Amino acid sequence: MDESLSLAQLAHRLEEVVGELRGIPVDVERLEDNELVRRQIAQAAGSARELRAMHPVGSTEKARDEQKSRRRVLDALRDGLAMRTIIHASMLDDPAKAARIRELHAAGDLHRVVDEPIQQLLVFDRTVAFLRVTPVAYAPGALVIRQQSLITTFIDLFEQTWARAREVTEPIHRLSAREREVLALIAEGRSNLAVARALSITEAAVGKHVASVFGKLELPATADDNRRVLAVLAYLRGTVR
Repeated sequence: MDESLSLAQLAHRLEEVVGELRGIPVDVERLEDNELVRRQIAQAAGSARELRAMHPVGSTEKARDEQKSRRRVLDALRDGLAMRTIIHASMLDDPAKAARIRELHAAGDLHRVVDEPIQQLLVFDRTVAFLRVTPVAYAPGALVIRQQSLITTFIDLFEQTWARAREVTEPIHRLSAREREVLALIAEGRSNLAVARALSITEAAVGKHVASVFGKLELPATADDNRRVLAVLAYLRGTVR
């Protein structure tokens, strides 16, 4: 598959593949019950040696269930499961989610980050895939797919997205959504006053956001360096591929 294809083009190709398979017997099962989906995912995870995952949003699990889920992932990693996960950048805006992501990344569930929309997807080995039935956050149900041509397409989609994604450990991910907005406007060459006008906030508020950006990106004030330029460079390294 052409590595220059965009995510949108890959998604379109996936739709074409599904369309081509209409009317042909395929190994695709639709599950509406989330509990049944969870049980089948757990069963697949029990024997898999590799997991590719995409998550556009975080889990809605309660704290106790979330802790159990995290322990299961950590146990699977210790047992040798190779895991790679692509997440949407918005997940890092939640401090609790960001902390969990970094913990799992350090434990071996390697994470990368994208800004473009992604669909929730799990691919275990090259055997079975779970795809959210509808592309809406927290929508119930999933497709359980064992059709090899579809799984191959999902893997191609994952690998090309992974190649374009950025590392979750890059300092730029420590910034809040507002701080990223401020830095993006600074990267366009705007002054603090122009940034304030664009965001409908005060110039003093922009100054506080800029100071916070410098701190989070670990850019100390020195006579030799322009922190504003260094912050923009960090932003560009973190978002442009």
